[in-house]
Amino acid sequence: MSGGAADSHSLSVAVTGAGGRMGREVIEAAADREGVAVAVAVNRTATEPVARVDVEDADRLGELLAAETPDALVDFTGPESAVAYAGACADAGVPLVTGTTGFADAQLDGLRAASDAVPVLKASNFARGVAALRRAVREAAAALPGYDVELTETHHNGKRDAPSGTAKSILDDVESVRADLDERVHGREGDAPREPDEIGVHARRAGDVTGEHEVLVAGNRETLELTHRAGDRGVFAEGALDAAAWLAGRDPGWYGFDDVLDAGNE
Repeated sequence: MSGGAADSHSLSVAVTGAGGRMGREVIEAAADREGVAVAVAVNRTATEPVARVDVEDADRLGELLAAETPDALVDFTGPESAVAYAGACADAGVPLVTGTTGFADAQLDGLRAASDAVPVLKASNFARGVAALRRAVREAAAALPGYDVELTETHHNGKRDAPSGTAKSILDDVESVRADLDERVHGREGDAPREPDEIGVHARRAGDVTGEHEVLVAGNRETLELTHRAGDRGVFAEGALDAAAWLAGRDPGWYGFDDVLDAGNE
């Protein structure tokens, strides 16, 4: 395969959804990163080469993984596809990094099943700034008991799941430190006064916005706003490659992006 791994490369990766927005970003980021090569790239529909890497039929993923033995597979596709690709990784002994969101519980169980055989790292967002935002939100929500919390996220008009996976992770963070907030209210309309246990959730879809997440904490005649904006998708691709490099060679199990960041601070 054009662009495949060579002895001079310290990391070889497989990429699914190679014709999609994030798949292309991952391949292009790998091409720009020294010591990284794309050994396998697949897509469900015919796709022209990306950054000089040939894109194969996704139905061949299993045989390609067995033949090329990449160090990790990076996946940004859809829940159904991601679960199928996780199974292929488990069969081939290839670690999996996935930034796919929108999983149903049963699909998430299927993804977790693969972690019995290979290391699986799932993250709703691979931006280091989002990781910092989440930590700041947990600290702020815990330090301001009784304050109202609202979350607004904005993405491009082609994003399918709402609210975003990152937004759901932030909501989980808030609820983990504020037991009094356990009701997620998605938008408001008509006679809808705010209840004390609510977290307001607002999803906007417009244009080509890469991703914005804003948390508003308000009470006691003061407001605190914590915001992250991604300038382009390359930041997510870079983070996913960092995760792939960290995950390669790990023991089977379930990992998160915080594991990668914490390891870098040791």
